[in-house]
Amino acid sequence: MLDEITWLPEFGLTRNHRDIHAVFVPELEIDIADEASRLSNVMDQVGNVNIFLSEGAGVDSIVEKMRSSGEAIPLDPFGHVKIDKINPGEWFANQFAPMIKAEKVLVQKSGYFARSAPANAADRKLIQDCAVVAVQAALAGISGLVGPDDDQGGLIRVCEFQRVAGGKPFDTEQIWFEQLLSQIGQPKGKPAKTH
Repeated sequence: MLDEITWLPEFGLTRNHRDIHAVFVPELEIDIADEASRLSNVMDQVGNVNIFLSEGAGVDSIVEKMRSSGEAIPLDPFGHVKIDKINPGEWFANQFAPMIKAEKVLVQKSGYFARSAPANAADRKLIQDCAVVAVQAALAGISGLVGPDDDQGGLIRVCEFQRVAGGKPFDTEQIWFEQLLSQIGQPKGKPAKTH
């Protein structure tokens, strides 16, 4: 999407200012010191740093630090860490800001960020194709979620609810993900212990 925008570098509006500079997912460990060093260079060159932190990323590190400092870990009735209570976005912002000398910090939920972007032609085509399949399925009394099915070559179809249950780890070996990390200069890191 950033490739479709006309930039005005004369006014300080460049792609680098809007690009993502780090992507943290739960399936990979986050080396805060190494990433802070790398992102400090980005801050020096670009003047800002944009980090995408997937839900659940770095939770193990946060819990470990909380335990070592004697803080109570908020748990749900099933013994899982209440991610919303430890607020990883805020926690990582507080870790990185002083390390990269950020004067201001803005933490946004990804849903808000995604909704702020207009749909492009590919988005509109995907929405239309999914809507057609969804209406056909509804009229036929078929339940499920409509979208491109990775297990069937990206065919847009009704995916069974049991197949889309949460808790599935993200495949960090996907070529597009490795290319993304390479493009932004981020080392892949080690697999997280819990994934």
